[in-house]
Amino acid sequence: MNVLGIETSCDETGVALYSTERGLLAEALHSQIDLHAVYGGVVPEIASRDHIRCLLPLIRQVLAEAEVERPDAIAYTAGPGLVGALMVGGGMAAGLGLAWNCPVVAVHHMEGHLLAPMLEDEPPAFPFLALLVSGGHSMLIAVRALGDYELLGTTLDDAVGEAFDKTAKLLGLGYPGGPALAALAETGDERAFDFPRPMLNRPGHDFSFSGLKTAVMIEVRKAAERGDIETCRADIAASFQRAAVDTLVRKAIRAANSVGLERIVVAGGVGANKLLRQEIADQFPGRVFYPRMAYCTDNGAMIAIAGALRLADATPISEIRAQARWPLDSLAVPGTRD
Repeated sequence: MNVLGIETSCDETGVALYSTERGLLAEALHSQIDLHAVYGGVVPEIASRDHIRCLLPLIRQVLAEAEVERPDAIAYTAGPGLVGALMVGGGMAAGLGLAWNCPVVAVHHMEGHLLAPMLEDEPPAFPFLALLVSGGHSMLIAVRALGDYELLGTTLDDAVGEAFDKTAKLLGLGYPGGPALAALAETGDERAFDFPRPMLNRPGHDFSFSGLKTAVMIEVRKAAERGDIETCRADIAASFQRAAVDTLVRKAIRAANSVGLERIVVAGGVGANKLLRQEIADQFPGRVFYPRMAYCTDNGAMIAIAGALRLADATPISEIRAQARWPLDSLAVPGTRD
């Protein structure tokens, strides 16, 4: 069965065609980074309009590359995300589903990230611990089966991706800030500043990164007052990255051990961070799985495979879901919810 995946949750338009027999057949991705860079962040109205402009041509491109006239099912991101952007993908999926008379599946964006490693040659087996670090989300999930999710920890304030972006802005880096900060950190001394590792000494598995961000802001102001901000920007970036990664790694390993899981999946945009990948692989005695770099950020392939695994949850074509907030642990095993 061929499943068309549509991703429009934020600032990337992703389309992919996934075959349950042959794997990923074709994919295309359009990034809106240049459109939003001038504003220093995503502008929802601009994002929605650009999805409208790009989505149908990308669908045509993917189907042509795969040499498939029409898919057997359509999966689209229904949330969480920007409601206007989600409506573009949902409306397109519903319209095409009606035209092609095929089932339409509403997919949870974070479940798509969680399942992205399933696209690899050696996918993780259930159960595993998922460290999901994407956009405004930082979560630790005990994944016992598809749809059987237990939220072990989440962020109490800023997500780690937001902390990366805000720290990058403090350092005068461009948009998107996370990758720019990681690149700058490679040239700095990660021991130059002793930034806090938030909540490591407290029980539980929740995250908090606002204090770390504040500590960085204080050091940036001090450096600006001394007039040497340019000479220590890389050191601040490296020290921040080390503190953030240490927190993620130690929290993830502690959570995995607490529920007896021997596999960890790291997914989401921050999952592309090289230091994070290296440290969790070095410190965790079990196996660690990641999606390839291209599937850490938003993409249509992860939505297509998630839809293929959730075909039992197809909704009426007339129903378009778009949810800005949608708790991941509210999902159920496919086919078990009325």
